[in-house]
Amino acid sequence: MATLIEMAAEIVAAHASTTPMSKEELLAELSEVVKALAALEKGEGVPVEGAAEEGAPTISRKKAFGKDKVVCMLCGKEMKTLARHLKTAHGLKPGEYRKQFDIPRTQPLAARSYSESRRQMAVDRGLGDNLAKARAARGKGKKKKSA
Repeated sequence: MATLIEMAAEIVAAHASTTPMSKEELLAELSEVVKALAALEKGEGVPVEGAAEEGAPTISRKKAFGKDKVVCMLCGKEMKTLARHLKTAHGLKPGEYRKQFDIPRTQPLAARSYSESRRQMAVDRGLGDNLAKARAARGKGKKKKSA
């Protein structure tokens, strides 16, 4: 059976393979995972950051949505998009999160640079043109059926 440190190292390595992390962040996360695994082994509950004040934001709404990152107002983690994080880490739907922190529907839950790069990729691939063609074809099909 693997030791706690080996299991924690595997967990952190998996996370670090998908998320860029500094040396300090790696060490801090490794320490947190070892503590959590030790608590689980003893049958104790695992303390979760921000769980004591679930409704209180960790950052202001204005600072949470930046050009290159968005910050989760529940736990303070920085990322490019929030939707998947909200579902997996907090069990929330984007609408619930918006309601909890009074975020308008016009505010995207993704970093502006990420949205712009995805938009540019769609333009480069001609996806807008394909959509217009599909809508035109669908419109012609409806006209033939009604005539």
